[in-house]
Amino acid sequence: MNEREVSLLSEECTHDCSTCAANCASREKAAEDPKAGNPASKVKKVIAVVSGKGGVGKSMVTALLACAERRKGATVAVMDADITGPSVPKIFGVKGRAMGVEQGIVPAVTRTGVRLMSMNLLLDDPSDPVVWRGPIIGGVVQQFWKEVWWDEVDYMFVDMPPGTGDVPLTVFQSLPVDGIILVTSPQELVSVIVEKALKMAELMEIPVLGIVENMSYFECPDCGKKHYIYGQSHLEELAKAHGVAVTARLPITPELPKAADAGDIEGVETNMLDEILAAVERA
Repeated sequence: MNEREVSLLSEECTHDCSTCAANCASREKAAEDPKAGNPASKVKKVIAVVSGKGGVGKSMVTALLACAERRKGATVAVMDADITGPSVPKIFGVKGRAMGVEQGIVPAVTRTGVRLMSMNLLLDDPSDPVVWRGPIIGGVVQQFWKEVWWDEVDYMFVDMPPGTGDVPLTVFQSLPVDGIILVTSPQELVSVIVEKALKMAELMEIPVLGIVENMSYFECPDCGKKHYIYGQSHLEELAKAHGVAVTARLPITPELPKAADAGDIEGVETNMLDEILAAVERA
């Protein structure tokens, strides 16, 4: 079967059938099941990784979770739903353009076998900006779900854009999300913003499986003492207030960003997310 270069992004279709009068295949699929994916794919669990704001390490946590499940023998995929700020390919060291076959768009495959789809795999130059309005961006996320040939996947982690805007809403309404992992950092302002994301999850009736606090503390390499540079967090109080049973903390360490910048996140092994992974597996 000959491969063909994917050219799927069109500003003529927002994939919002409520604003369009055309009778097309997308409208027919939406009428059947608004959350139906590629008919040639079978994704068992979809986990969204979200944050209230950017810069808290959400994409890195997504990658760490995906790598950990892959090391346990699961078939894993990552959908990079941060269309205007995609970073997942760089974290995994993946380059090149996505291609398509009869079954759909073929995701990239990382060194250890994680399947990956991102906007950066569809651009001529990964540094080119994506300057689109919300409905177009939401349409691309739907295409990633419906038109990518994911094949059989045990766990799909969706790296969401920060906040509670168009794309998170599109993901929650268009994908069969089984649970959410929230990523935050210790600053009080960030915790307030994360509470907005928690309340959005409650409104959408999607369970929050756990909260990961990144940059939680710095551990002295000489004496082993933990220093809470941003102050003691209120992670447990926040989790308890919203009925979230599982939390995890990641320290400030140069190893993680260094591995992410080098595209070698698959070389990082940590047990700090084991309880989060257990919650994902129970979802």
